[in-house]
Amino acid sequence: MPNKSTTSEPGAVPTEAAAAPEMSARKIYDIVKYGDPVLEKPAATIRKFDAELEQLVEDMFASMYAANGVGLAAPQIGKSIRLTVIDVSNGKNTEAKIVLVNPEIIHAEGEVREEEGCLSIPGFRGYVVRPQFVTVRAHNIKGETFEIRGEYLLGRAFCHEIDHLNGVLFLQHLSMLKRDLIRRKIKKLRKEGEW
Repeated sequence: MPNKSTTSEPGAVPTEAAAAPEMSARKIYDIVKYGDPVLEKPAATIRKFDAELEQLVEDMFASMYAANGVGLAAPQIGKSIRLTVIDVSNGKNTEAKIVLVNPEIIHAEGEVREEEGCLSIPGFRGYVVRPQFVTVRAHNIKGETFEIRGEYLLGRAFCHEIDHLNGVLFLQHLSMLKRDLIRRKIKKLRKEGEW
C-alpha cells in the first residue's frame, strides 16, 4: 500500500524489528506488478520462525521504504507466504513498525470510504470501503501470537495487506466499471512495454 499521507497516526507495534533498516545493508526487492499470478493466489502459512525470516522482514521494510509505501505483503515481492510489514509513519517512528505473520482479522466494525492505491498497481487509485476499526491476530517473527487493533489508515493497511495474502487486490473492491477501466489502461501500458 503506497504512502498517501504523512499525517496519519501510527499504531503500537509488538515486534522485534525496532530499528530503522540500513538501506545499504538490505536487499531491495522489485515490487511485483498486477498481472503476475503470485498476486492472485492465497499465500502459504509460515511454519518456520528463524533468522532467514527475520532477514526477509528487514529486507521487506527496506523495500517498502524504497517504494514509499506504508505496507508490503510478501506476494508483492514474489514470495507466496503469509507475511506482511506495515509502517504508517513511513519510517519516521520506529515504534510504528508492525510485522504480521499468518495474520487474520478477528473483528471489524464501522465503515469508511477512502481512496486507496497499491504498490503493485502503480499510478492507479480508487475509493474502497473498509472497516473503521480492525483487530488482527497474528504471530510476530519469533512465532509468538499477539493481537493488535488498528483504526483509520492503520486499519485500512491491515485489511489491504491481509487481502494480498488471500490473493485479493484492491481492484476487486471497486465497481466493475472502474475495475474494467483500470484493467484496459494496464493492458495498453503492457502493450506499449511500459508495465
